[in-house]
Amino acid sequence: MSGITPGAPDAAHTPADDEQLPRASGPLTGEDPAPTRSGIFLRELMRGSAMTTVLAIVLAMIVGGVLIASTNKEVQAAAGYFFARPGDTLVAIWNAVIGGYEALFRGAVFNPRGNDFAAQIRPLTNALGFAAPLIAAGLGVALAFRTGLFNIGARGQMLIAAMFAGLFAFNLDLPMWIHLPLTLVIGIAGGALWGGLVGLLKAKTGAHEVILTIMLNYVAYYLLLWMLRTPGLLQMPGNNQPQTAPTPASAQFPDLLGPRFPALDWGFVVVVVATVVVWWVIERSSLGLRLRAVGENPHAARAAGISVERIYLYAMLFAGGLAGLAAMNQIQGNVTTGFGATIDAGIGFDAITVALLGRSRAWGTFAAGILFGALKAGSFSMQAQGIPVDIVLVVQSLIVLFIAAPPLLRAVFFLPKTDAEKAAKARAKAAKKAVTA
Repeated sequence: MSGITPGAPDAAHTPADDEQLPRASGPLTGEDPAPTRSGIFLRELMRGSAMTTVLAIVLAMIVGGVLIASTNKEVQAAAGYFFARPGDTLVAIWNAVIGGYEALFRGAVFNPRGNDFAAQIRPLTNALGFAAPLIAAGLGVALAFRTGLFNIGARGQMLIAAMFAGLFAFNLDLPMWIHLPLTLVIGIAGGALWGGLVGLLKAKTGAHEVILTIMLNYVAYYLLLWMLRTPGLLQMPGNNQPQTAPTPASAQFPDLLGPRFPALDWGFVVVVVATVVVWWVIERSSLGLRLRAVGENPHAARAAGISVERIYLYAMLFAGGLAGLAAMNQIQGNVTTGFGATIDAGIGFDAITVALLGRSRAWGTFAAGILFGALKAGSFSMQAQGIPVDIVLVVQSLIVLFIAAPPLLRAVFFLPKTDAEKAAKARAKAAKKAVTA
């Protein structure tokens, strides 16, 4: 006999021994093992907005490649005898897609076929020049978004800014160091007044900003068109066309890198400064704190003593001023031969896309504007290869579509679901069980 009673606790075994042993976990205990730091980092990285944006761009490029291949004449010809020689079709698809995106890169970033270094980097400067007004208008839309306002009136604000500049600054004869900043300030003030009108009406009457901005877009367009058709206002003297006189040389932005890079001027530097200011205002200032508080919950902000109506007015003033800066980048930089009623060139609506892609953050909007500027600059090279320029617009739209549908991206790329999605799925299952029970 060993002297140990069966089923009795071992005398040599003490509770202190249990405390020194690691806690058991796993399938036998019914508990999941604790995630590691690297696992948590990877999971959060795959769930993050940055990864969603990158994957949205990748997926849009893939779909764009399919469209490029389907519209290519060589691919269509090779597809006619696909079952006889499938390799020809695959090679044609590869050449069409690679050739299209190579042309996009060559027209937007770097052209290795250039005769010298200046010619090789000129596409990048063109992209930055196209991006400047997009960034400025996008910042205005993004700032309104952070305040809980859906500003789709950047077009009207740009048109009014151009009208103000044409009425009050084009006819002046001043030295450049006065004329250039004066034109810039007048344009920004015009856009701010038109945006502030939306904020004032919403604050005083409670009218919805979407209705206000849409209607004011029409008002701005037809008002500018009437002035362009009326001699003595904005119409160029001696011309029957609805167009202004060229921008005075003393009011134009000088070239940033010299005459070999005409698309990039000092207006881009002004936009960079505006980005820094918007970032500081939203993220670091007390005004930005109030803007974000109203955007998160206006009722709680009002209960905390914040004047929601005043914040709406401030937000739309800033938004309109930034749209005015976009218009000044157009008439003082990109379009100096005289402007018409389409001087906005769709930038006012593209700004919504830029702000959404940038997650309504200042530097995110800056990066999104550069991306869209690069797509626009590269579209001309793609068009020279017989690729429809509309494909670039399709790619832009798809990027926003995929960003707006994160569950679709996670399903395509097999990404982990967020906690909110898991909770929603669990609630759906519980509701289904309750119905069937």
